[in-house]
Amino acid sequence: VQLQASGGGLVQAGDSLRLSCAASGRTFSTYVVAWFRQAPGKEREFLAGIRWTDDTTYTADSVKGRFTISKDNAENTVYLQINSLKPEDTAVYYCAASRTYFGPRAPAYTYWGQGTLVTVSS
Repeated sequence: VQLQASGGGLVQAGDSLRLSCAASGRTFSTYVVAWFRQAPGKEREFLAGIRWTDDTTYTADSVKGRFTISKDNAENTVYLQINSLKPEDTAVYYCAASRTYFGPRAPAYTYWGQGTLVTVSS
């Protein structure tokens, strides 16, 4: 499955943004899809994941309350809604997919999109 992340850009602190992760090649129907981010000089950080088969979600405590993951079956797309953006949210945001693993470990995800840059100005 090929993943295409989009929706990043330059925003101001306090703004909201919705990132999209679209699948091509095959559907997400049996996958777990997750969002990660990586800021310059930092490790890739898990944000949230969703299991396509039953809509179970898992959100990192560090972003819970501001980040929400959701999906659209018809569009075969997973979204990440980010509210109350902060300058420290500046990073490249990636979506990833796994056939079985559902958790925060980046190496466990097989498929990765190219990333979309979010820059938050103060």
